Amino acid sequence: MDKVLFGDNQFFAVNHASDEKARAQSIRFKEDSAIINVIDQAIDLGINTFMCTTHDRIGNICDHMRANPLRYKDFNIYPCMPYAHKYANAVTELGIMGTIKQYVPGNVFGTFAKGGFAFISKDFKSLMELLIDAEMKMFRGIKTPVIFIQNVLVDLILGLKMFEVFKEYDAYIRKKYNAEPGYITMNMPALLDALNSVGIENPIICSSINKIGFRMSGGIEVYEKYLKEKEFRPVAMQVLAAGALRPEQATEYLGRFPKIESVLFGASSKSHIEETKSLIETHCK
Repeated sequence: MDKVLFGDNQFFAVNHASDEKARAQSIRFKEDSAIINVIDQAIDLGINTFMCTTHDRIGNICDHMRANPLRYKDFNIYPCMPYAHKYANAVTELGIMGTIKQYVPGNVFGTFAKGGFAFISKDFKSLMELLIDAEMKMFRGIKTPVIFIQNVLVDLILGLKMFEVFKEYDAYIRKKYNAEPGYITMNMPALLDALNSVGIENPIICSSINKIGFRMSGGIEVYEKYLKEKEFRPVAMQVLAAGALRPEQATEYLGRFPKIESVLFGASSKSHIEETKSLIETHCK
């Protein structure tokens, strides 16, 4: 993986520090062209990987990339699924069965309607594969060497102790998409132990890693212990702790842990992208 990963929170009004900033970003990035412009600036600064949710508008960005293959020939996308807000909004508008009909491909809807939740429990693996395929359709023809499950689902599976689901996901992503599976979590130590327990070794785990322990469930001490002693491929996110840390403070802290393979950040201006990329490359080698 590249050392620097560019994220998408700023494009979809996600700001952990300020609702006002989130509203301003929502207005600024109302048009897809504004998102594409910032991504192009990141590419021009040497960033080659975009880690993003499966938000419906990402499909438009992928359409633009497919229409301009030379511009994006060396560009990777790391999809993160599912985009929970998409399904929550759909349930509000369409109901549960309507949402399943809209997002689950093929004739599985008829089977589900007849069998109800017995179908889910009987063939969860097949339903999971169908949902992954539905989420991945927007990325056809685009390089997706790592595919992540979002923390909303990872941590639910973790809490329910359904660790075999991780094993099924791992196998399917490798076989169907010739990609590496990744996991986003708010509890990196517990997740790593769970993955190891079902035979998943040296996994890619994206989690909050920052100097003040922001959103690091279990405590900063155990995170630091795992970063020093355990075998896995960490991706650091929320490194600025929702604005509580300056970029230089944040990247200096990350530099204490050579095992950190990549750092994920979002920015909406060329100067901020350039500054953050430079700091990551200086401190995280």
